[in-house]
Amino acid sequence: MALVTTESLQSELEVFDISGLDESVLDKMVEQCICNRIQADEMVLEWVAYSTTKSGLKLNMDTLEQFEHEVTGSCFLVIKVEEEENLLDSYSTPAKGSQKRALTTPEHPHSKRSAALKASPGLLLSPASFSPSATPSQKYSQRGGKGEVVATFGAVQGTRWVGRKTPGIGIQVELLEGPEDSLRSSYKYMFQRLRDVRNVLTEKIEELGESLRCHFNIEEFSPVSLPAQDRITVLGQVCCDSNGKLNAQSVLLEAGPEQGGQQVPVDLSELKEYSLFPGQVVVMEGMNTTGRKLMASKLYEVKPVNVLVACGPFTPSDSLTFDPLLDLISVIVRDRPDVCLLLGPFVDSKHEQIEKAQVTETFEAIFSRCIESIVDGTKSVGCRLVFVPSQRDIHHHFIYPQPPFTLPNISKDQRVTLVPDPCTLLIDGVTFGLTSTDILFHMGAEEISCGTGSDRFSRILKHMLTQRSYYPLYPPVEEVNMDYEKFQSFGQMPLTPDVLIIPSELRYFVKDVVGCVCVNPGRLTKGQVGGTYSRLLIQRKSASEDGQRVRPCLAAQVVKI
Repeated sequence: MALVTTESLQSELEVFDISGLDESVLDKMVEQCICNRIQADEMVLEWVAYSTTKSGLKLNMDTLEQFEHEVTGSCFLVIKVEEEENLLDSYSTPAKGSQKRALTTPEHPHSKRSAALKASPGLLLSPASFSPSATPSQKYSQRGGKGEVVATFGAVQGTRWVGRKTPGIGIQVELLEGPEDSLRSSYKYMFQRLRDVRNVLTEKIEELGESLRCHFNIEEFSPVSLPAQDRITVLGQVCCDSNGKLNAQSVLLEAGPEQGGQQVPVDLSELKEYSLFPGQVVVMEGMNTTGRKLMASKLYEVKPVNVLVACGPFTPSDSLTFDPLLDLISVIVRDRPDVCLLLGPFVDSKHEQIEKAQVTETFEAIFSRCIESIVDGTKSVGCRLVFVPSQRDIHHHFIYPQPPFTLPNISKDQRVTLVPDPCTLLIDGVTFGLTSTDILFHMGAEEISCGTGSDRFSRILKHMLTQRSYYPLYPPVEEVNMDYEKFQSFGQMPLTPDVLIIPSELRYFVKDVVGCVCVNPGRLTKGQVGGTYSRLLIQRKSASEDGQRVRPCLAAQVVKI
């Protein structure tokens, strides 16, 4: 499916003489297109049809939310999924006259100048490094709003975004887990058994259930399918009664082995508000007089146990020139941050030239040159560099949790820290949760809600924190290759982080969710144009006198590259 942009939506809206819209309205429509998997023209047609039935309703944020609730929420929009090529085609003889060509890498001898390319980041990332026909992206070089602040958080007036006189010195960056408990190398995957998956999910139910029981002083949980004339309190995991999308009529509660291990349908009609997704561990109170359906009357929710950031791609989609990355290095040299958190993809598997095999070097060579450019280009700054892999890094293991990059030469540099996806970092006493996987997008397409307001991002982030998991959705989307045994060890949140970095294709933001500052820095490039990065000011603080948690994030911004 083609990427929906504000430009394409604006073009379609102008056909119906709808113009002069606020940028937030267009961003909201892009979000709806992505979450419902529809194109810009289909979205505009749905809106025109809806507004016509409402006597020419004007398009703004209020009417758009009403449209989302009445049309999108009622499943009137047809979700279209692009048809994949038939798997059997790969085993059959191509039809006569087929125009498909083999995806091969063209022969191209190494230039004699290749040794000299290591002199500077600009030369290392020059167009000739990766493709014989790579030319700078016109749209990227002509982008507007360079350095413009597009989102803020905290007190930013008078703030100087400059590091210390000797950046990196005295700053500690380390994984929260000890060496024996952290994911530091590759591992064998695709060998997990269904029984092992079941054991991991059962242990998650029991662990969270015990925490909820103690928090709410619940004596014991009742079996979900046991008939009872009184109100009972049950523990279980939310699941769907079919392979379709979860809705208010398809919710099942699956208990752990200690509560009978059975599934029972749940009637949510008595709940004034709720927010549920498949895989969520919940405690419910209600009536189950027949043993066949639980009439939920109460949903227990517990509070959780409780600085440049950039996310790839680092090239425009129409060129393999790393101009955005070079601009980011210039920002680092100018602002001199103490720590840079850089999340993949560094060599994007979804890039046009990589998909068409138009590169002249191995993916590993491109990646190594990219990292060397970052390390060498920031030497004068002396900042600490943290590299997080992505499922879209074509040269790296396609598995979740994902082991850290293997860079024998680079890893010797004391400024560089290679971490897995996901991970929990301790930066100068402040805990950071990091994941490059787009859980916001994945959960946004699966979650159902009622009476909880329209801020979908805050709801999903709260679920992640209360479920103590970097990927609580079950089953995961097809593009996430989950290994549940490793997920049990390396995919959980050992505590509520002070700051959660969660990049997404959806609109950038900075939010405070139940005491955790959650940041979506956006991506450094959005298609052929420049994207955004974020910067934070953090300071470790002692607990307040009343015992309340003190937010260590003093200020945060999202800035256009």
